[in-house]
Amino acid sequence: MSTLKDNNKTVEKKKRRYLSPEKKFQIYLESQRGDRPVGEILRREGIYSTDLNRIRQKVKEGALEHLAARPGAKKKTVSQEDYEALKHELEEKERALADLSVELAVLRKKTNGGSWER
Repeated sequence: MSTLKDNNKTVEKKKRRYLSPEKKFQIYLESQRGDRPVGEILRREGIYSTDLNRIRQKVKEGALEHLAARPGAKKKTVSQEDYEALKHELEEKERALADLSVELAVLRKKTNGGSWER
């Protein structure tokens, strides 16, 4: 913990505590059971009721998102930068393929209409 001086008084500042997703879900389940008062759970875990409300909202959003998903292939989106890079790469490859097809046509003309044997 860090300490701050405020008008000749030393005040300790708590470090911010980060909870893992598993711990948040455990707190959510325990608060939903109803066998213990929610205040007791909040005090034990050192969180506020607003934190618990955020956890409940996230669980609800995650459940709804998961339940709304349709079976089958999932559509994946790419960023605009990635899309532009792939588009540019495709154009370069198309140009290279066109150049190679012209070279192939020239080589075939030089070898008696496409026959490789003389």
